[in-house]
Amino acid sequence: MTRAQVPPQSLGALHPDAFTEPFWRAAAEHRLTCAQCASCGAFRMPPTAFCPRCRSQEVTWAELSGRGTVFSFTVARHALTPDLAGSLPYVVAVVDLEGAPGARLVANVVGTEVEDVRIGMPVEVVWEDVEGSPVSLYRFRPAG
Repeated sequence: MTRAQVPPQSLGALHPDAFTEPFWRAAAEHRLTCAQCASCGAFRMPPTAFCPRCRSQEVTWAELSGRGTVFSFTVARHALTPDLAGSLPYVVAVVDLEGAPGARLVANVVGTEVEDVRIGMPVEVVWEDVEGSPVSLYRFRPAG
């Protein structure tokens, strides 16, 4: 068995913009949120200027439970650069978000063996505070 590692924070360099800033502000408070159209109720991640369903520009931010399900995943086993070799292997997953139908996040799965990650696996959010920064990164671990 091989333990899933946490990739280095340098791989998750953030550049929030006007559309994503509310998400990252909530994340700094360890709250998982999702953009929701104020007109038709459609969820969307990543947040966009227009609702893909009705084209409205009105958006609200729904607070979610932090639970989800692995929709798809891959395992990074080879380092892009030598300094990343100590962070291998790590799991990159697409997570369906509970309470936000149609919305998915790309995230790392941690706290488990790589071989135990599977499609349909229930997961829950965990937070990693970035040292010296007001940012918190989301990761998912097996639920329960």
